[in-house]
Amino acid sequence: MKIRQNARHWATKQALTLPGVRSLVHAGLVRLHTNIFLKKADEEHRTERKAHLNGLFDGTIDAYTAALKAGYSEAEAREITHIQGNFDFYNHGWVEMMEIPVTEIDEHYRRYEAFFESHDITVEEPLGEFRPDDLPDAPTTPERLAELDGNLDQPNAVGGYADDVYVETEDGEVTAGGSDEPDDVELGNAVGMSDGSSSDASKE
Repeated sequence: MKIRQNARHWATKQALTLPGVRSLVHAGLVRLHTNIFLKKADEEHRTERKAHLNGLFDGTIDAYTAALKAGYSEAEAREITHIQGNFDFYNHGWVEMMEIPVTEIDEHYRRYEAFFESHDITVEEPLGEFRPDDLPDAPTTPERLAELDGNLDQPNAVGGYADDVYVETEDGEVTAGGSDEPDDVELGNAVGMSDGSSSDASKE
């Protein structure tokens, strides 16, 4: 999968480990991701999916911190959460929200199979042990999967990046693996720490 990595991501990573701001950043990340993916959904389905997405991303953020503790890099840990989200979208038939083609679902699972198995995560159960007890249901659109029928017209999916985590830097360069954590991280750049930081989808 191709993701971005910039100063905001490093600040958010650090802030998620700090008592006192952790919950603020966690809430900001939930709002950010829900806003991003609702914009990718068809307009008539946005309201009915919002509560489910809030619960989904609440769980994936916990998975992100668990992946960091397990030794995965920032880029890998964040990619894990995006893959979980795409499993959930796939299960619901929300193909217009997916970031990867449906044909690459299994490849992305296999790359992180050790982490997924250790936390009971499968394609069918994207959150595994990170699933909130009160995760709201949302209507599915299985017909969207059927409509693909070999024609992989997924407007937000980018294929060809299933063999590694690919990171696009702020200069637009794409490399495999991601960059090293900088020494001078400004926590004020973290999601949820300043006005507007939780609604800027252009930097995700």
